[in-house]
Amino acid sequence: MPSKSLPMPIRPLLLASLISSVVIPTFAQVADGELQSIIVTGTYAKNRRTVDTESPVDIIGARELQASGSTELATVLGRVLPSLNFPRPSGADASDAVRPAQLRGLSPDQVLVLVNGKRRHSSAVVNVNGTQGRGSAPVDLNAIPLSAIDHIEVLRDGAAAQYGSDAIAGVINIILRKGAAGGEAEVGFGEYQERDGKQVSLRGSTGFNLGSDGWLRIAIDAADRDPTNRAGADYRNPADPRYGKVNQRFGDPETKPRVLFVNSQYRVSDEIDWYAFANYGQRDTSAAATWRTFGRSPIYPEGFLPLENSKSTDASLVTGLRGEASGWRWDVSLNYGQNEFKLDLDNTVNLDLGANSPTHFYAGKLKNAQSLLNVDVARDYPVEAFTGPLTVALGAEYRREEYEIGAGDVASYSGTGAQGFSGFRSVNAGSNSRHNESIYANFEAEVSKQFSASAALRHERYSDFGNTTSAKASTRYAFNDAVSLRATASSGFRAPSLAQQFYTITTTNFSVVNGVNTPIETGTFAVGSAAAAALGATPLKAEKARNYSLGIQLQPTRNWTASIDAYRINIDDRIALSANMTLNQALKDTLAKQGLLVGAGRYFTNAIDTRTTGVDILSTYRWESSKAGRFDFTAAYNHNKNSLEHVNANPAILTANGLTLIDRQTINRITVGSPKDKFSLATDWALGDVGARAVVTRYGSFTVPQNNATLDQTYDPQWVLDLSASVKVGKNWRFSAGIDNVTDKYPDQVTSAGNLNNNGINPYSGWAPNGFNGRYYYAKAGYSW
Repeated sequence: MPSKSLPMPIRPLLLASLISSVVIPTFAQVADGELQSIIVTGTYAKNRRTVDTESPVDIIGARELQASGSTELATVLGRVLPSLNFPRPSGADASDAVRPAQLRGLSPDQVLVLVNGKRRHSSAVVNVNGTQGRGSAPVDLNAIPLSAIDHIEVLRDGAAAQYGSDAIAGVINIILRKGAAGGEAEVGFGEYQERDGKQVSLRGSTGFNLGSDGWLRIAIDAADRDPTNRAGADYRNPADPRYGKVNQRFGDPETKPRVLFVNSQYRVSDEIDWYAFANYGQRDTSAAATWRTFGRSPIYPEGFLPLENSKSTDASLVTGLRGEASGWRWDVSLNYGQNEFKLDLDNTVNLDLGANSPTHFYAGKLKNAQSLLNVDVARDYPVEAFTGPLTVALGAEYRREEYEIGAGDVASYSGTGAQGFSGFRSVNAGSNSRHNESIYANFEAEVSKQFSASAALRHERYSDFGNTTSAKASTRYAFNDAVSLRATASSGFRAPSLAQQFYTITTTNFSVVNGVNTPIETGTFAVGSAAAAALGATPLKAEKARNYSLGIQLQPTRNWTASIDAYRINIDDRIALSANMTLNQALKDTLAKQGLLVGAGRYFTNAIDTRTTGVDILSTYRWESSKAGRFDFTAAYNHNKNSLEHVNANPAILTANGLTLIDRQTINRITVGSPKDKFSLATDWALGDVGARAVVTRYGSFTVPQNNATLDQTYDPQWVLDLSASVKVGKNWRFSAGIDNVTDKYPDQVTSAGNLNNNGINPYSGWAPNGFNGRYYYAKAGYSW
């Protein structure tokens, strides 16, 4: 790595090195008694251990995933992975229901999600409001139930040369439970300190034999979660009959997820296995929009709170054959997955319809689907000069993607549309598709006991934007059993999603004008549309990335491992949703001729180059005593900095009309919006049938930017303590209880400058990495067999 990439991480690196000399650890504890585990992510070699990897891989076991009060996968990962950020936006339309997660402070769609090594489909929801991840349509991690997961492997390195599009920040590979043996059922209850957010959850997993040669495993998750509300009283208008009351609902939405996952395998012959895994899940969510004040509708004379009631449905099926013939390991698979998001509006009106307005509206749907055919082969070749074999892997993939927008009721979008969310119009509706083919090769070798290396090359051809080629080289050198160095360099890409190319809607947004939240009709235009072209749009192209990392691995004793990895990620042509451009009369008239009556417009564009630099530190120490029990100390630290390298010239048509495509807020949302760092220290204790866990996490500072720099707000770091304990009763029963956020910590409140807290009604920022719900109590009872 060039020396100029290292200064930024130096200070946190020294700090973390100091910490690691005391007690720093890694997540590589999947099985009791083991500090190192076999991995499958980022490698085609057999029996590759975490200690041997040339790229950093974290392993998160079922114990860590289930040792908190949350039953949401993304929430749990946000607590155990220092490089993952999962805020909890509120009042952000569909982003309340499908929340985006970030790895290494990058866009949520710049991380690839796999299930059993196979690409997972993305959500249909596009994050278009002022949340983190604005403009992205990533995988919905919360659609995957904890009960189905054996462990998770997180590759913290660019891997587009190995896996294709999206693997810029890294790869999250979710490994499902397998086998017919054993099962469990668990019921859980929880509630926040403020006596809201009550949660009842039920999960279970069990297996069955398919004759003597196969197995089938089923996992189910279901939960009912009540909403939370941390809104302030409404003091906007003394004449309001509800003056001084809490009219707004600001917090987590009401959610009811129901998920079924199936994993199976059958031995067809001595050399061939058939496998399949599938899921079907549905999550109903009721989120609140902004309170509409009194006097606006004769149907609700005292005002009303629009409710956005959505149904997100996920379905997937992966099936294939794998085996070995003539020394070649092979795997042929078919993969289909889809997400459908339907939205209804309740407790609201279309103001243009007056007293004749309905109070229920169907706002339309979004649907995203993918189909894949994969062929992979791998073989180990003995090389006389090497201490280990040369692993050669080859593969080909065909992928087809489809994105669909379905129109809502006419009443949901006619005129100003339904309050809360104006529905998708008939002109927005349509279906678009594309396909791509790829071929790839991977080479790995243990050249000597001290030195190993790997290389990967991948070429892809997309039907919409053309060809792209990615490459990666990695190496590791072990000075001895205790110290080794590893390094990687790679190029990568992320294809513009169909959602970014074709998502289009006209809706009511709120902008601060002269200190007042003002509604404005805003059009989000497909980048290839006449409306976008009238505002200077050009076709989207792929994002291009260059990843570099340099790390050191330490294993001073059998019970202690540590790793320190510095990285740099350069991304050119990043895709962003433009600023909400308030149009002058000339541009309004231009769009009106196309039938678009809007006061603001926006579209997706390749306009920004960025550089991300940072450091990850992970380590684990285990101490065992026959009297005191076993202690596992786990600490982790991430420091991350995103900086702007280049912004494309403003389109001439916008400059001529006094508009800016990429504004200050859009840039700073990317560069300073996620926490600068995160540190966590966990202690797990077990003695016989009793266990306990304590985790303290420090979420670093972050800034919520505005176009007026004087209105920026930087939020202080936040310390959060989680405690839990469990006891096994008899052979089968286990009871556990815990408190998340024991000290009932809240993030800083939003300042009132510029009315950014909506007159005190929305006191907290939806960007806060640990949310703003406060202390949470929970208890679980489980039965296993």
